[in-house]
Amino acid sequence: MTDRIEIEARSTHLDMQAEPMLINIGPSHPATHATLRFKALLDGETIIDLESEFGYLHRGFEKESEAATWTQVIPYTDRLNYVSPLMNNVGYAMAVEKLCGIKTTERCDYIRVIISELSRIIDHMVCIGTNMVDLGALTNFWYFWKPREEVYKLIEELCGQRLTTAYTRIGGLMADLPDGWTDRVLAVCRGVIPECIADVNALLTKNRIFIERTMGVGPIAAKDAVALGFTGPCLRAAGVPLDLRKDQPYLVYDRFDFDVPIGEKGDTCDRYMVRMEEMRQSLRIIEQAIAHLPGGPVNVDDPRFTLPPKELVYENIEALMNHFKFIMEGIQVPAGEAYSATEAANGELGFYIVSRGGGGPYKIKVRPPCFPLFQGIRHLVKGQMVADLIAVLGSVNIIAGELDR
Repeated sequence: MTDRIEIEARSTHLDMQAEPMLINIGPSHPATHATLRFKALLDGETIIDLESEFGYLHRGFEKESEAATWTQVIPYTDRLNYVSPLMNNVGYAMAVEKLCGIKTTERCDYIRVIISELSRIIDHMVCIGTNMVDLGALTNFWYFWKPREEVYKLIEELCGQRLTTAYTRIGGLMADLPDGWTDRVLAVCRGVIPECIADVNALLTKNRIFIERTMGVGPIAAKDAVALGFTGPCLRAAGVPLDLRKDQPYLVYDRFDFDVPIGEKGDTCDRYMVRMEEMRQSLRIIEQAIAHLPGGPVNVDDPRFTLPPKELVYENIEALMNHFKFIMEGIQVPAGEAYSATEAANGELGFYIVSRGGGGPYKIKVRPPCFPLFQGIRHLVKGQMVADLIAVLGSVNIIAGELDR
C-alpha cells in the first residue's frame, strides 16, 4: 500500500532539479521518546511534509478494561501516563463516581487536589528536562531530577509505589495520609522545588542558544490549536486560556486562588514558559489545600462502594460476605453512560464509560490529551528544519502510553 506522503514525494519537484528526500525518523531514535515514527519529506533540511505514526506499547487499556471489575481498572490507568499516574487514577475514579452518583468526602477531594498538583509539577519537570536533553542541554534534566525524586519519595510513602500508584478507589482513596505527610510535602514545596525551578529558569530563559532553538519554532495559532483539539499547556501557549480547573471546576478547585498562564505565539518557547509558570501555580494550590485540609474520613460511608473494616471481616459473617462479593464481583454500577474530564498535566483527560449494570465496565473510551497533540505535529513542523522537529516533539510532551489502541 502506498501512503499519502510517498505519493506526494513522487509528485513534488524542487527548484534546483533535485528530488525531495523521504526519510524515517524513529521509532528507534533517542529523541522520539518511545514507539513514535515520522516519515519526513525534505527539501534539503526543510520539512515539506510529515506523516506521523505510533506503534504499540501493548497497554490495550480500553479492551483490557472490559475484562476487569471497575476497581481493577484503576491500575491500568497508571499505564496511560506513567509520568503522572495519580492524575489518571483521579480522573477515572471521578468518571465512575459520576455514573454511580457518589459524592466523595471533602477530605478526599482536598487530597486528590494535592496529589494531582504534585503530579503536574513532576510531569512538567520531565517534559522540560527531556526537551532540553534533546537540544543538548543535559544540566537542566539533573536540576529537575532532584525535586522529582523527592516527590517520588512522598508518593511511595503514600501508596507504597513510585510509578504505578493505583492510589484512588471508587468513592475515596486507598488509604488516608501517613502521619506528618503534609509537613513533608510543604518542606519539598518550599525548600526544594522553587530553588530548582529558579535554577532552570536562570539557565534557560535568557540563554541565547535556548532562545534561538525555541523562539518561533513550531508555532501554532489559537484557532488552529482549537481546531486540532489541543488542550492543556500547548493550547494555553497559543493564547487560549482554557483550563478545566477554572472553566469546569471539579473537586474543590473553585476554592483556590491561582492564575492560568498563557502564551502568545504558541511556539516551543511559549510552551516552556507556560509549564514553568504552571509549576509555580501548582505550588500555590498545594499550599492552600494543605492549609485548609479538613479532617474526617477519606472514603464514603456506603457499604456498596467501600470495603468493610478489616477487623469486622474477621469477626462478622455479614462483613465477610460483603468483602467477598466486593472483591469477586466488584462494585455494582448502574446501567448508563457518563463522561468525566479533568485537567491533567498535558491537557483534558476524559473517560467515557458505559455500564450495563454489574461489576465491570461494558466499554471505556479514554480521551487522552496526547492524542490530538500528536496529530498536530505535522502542522507544527511543516516548513521548519529537521532539527526543529526534535525541539517541537519534546515541547509537546507526547506520552506514548496514551496513544496505544
